[in-house]
Amino acid sequence: MTEAIFFIFSIVLIAAAFGVIASKNPVHAALYLVLSFFTGAVLWMLIKAEFLAVSLVVIYVGAVMVLFIFVVMMLDINFEELRKGFWQYVPVAGTVAAIMAVEMVMVLMHRAAAIDGAKLPDPAPGYNNAKVLGELIYTQYFLPFQLAAVILLVGMIAAIALTLRKRKNTKYINPAVQIKVKRDDRLRIVSVPVEARPSVEPPKADDGEQQA
Repeated sequence: MTEAIFFIFSIVLIAAAFGVIASKNPVHAALYLVLSFFTGAVLWMLIKAEFLAVSLVVIYVGAVMVLFIFVVMMLDINFEELRKGFWQYVPVAGTVAAIMAVEMVMVLMHRAAAIDGAKLPDPAPGYNNAKVLGELIYTQYFLPFQLAAVILLVGMIAAIALTLRKRKNTKYINPAVQIKVKRDDRLRIVSVPVEARPSVEPPKADDGEQQA
């Protein structure tokens, strides 16, 4: 049953990955990528890596892909213009993809021949995947973990700095100046003198009407 589930979700994962690169609509491509993340999480569950599976769903599906879809739909980019000249690079891309696929098959066949009949060991009673992973991160791999966090922080600050551009035609409000505003600066009572209305005289009758 485990092997059947593995092959089913592997086929779904490959089909979803192909949909990501073949879809013309970026929103559809993002949804295909969400599907590939879900199926990848199922494969993580099959090898009893529950923490990595949940992290894949929460971080990538719940945060990264939602943000990506929101930005794509908000910017309304003309992707037809960006895709011009796409087909001229297809032969080179197909050759590189074929070479990578052959290399991956050779590596997997070599490992299968070297460790024929190997399988994952059964975990010991009371084994907790998240606890073991946390112990490794904060003991043996503490320095690489901190370096990765610093690199991600620098990347986040750089992305924010690149988007902070002052535009001349953009109107914005300074909260500090807005708080300092007093009543007299916003409201002014002006006394306007009342003007006398001009009197309207009745129209004079014509001479023929007066004689009648």
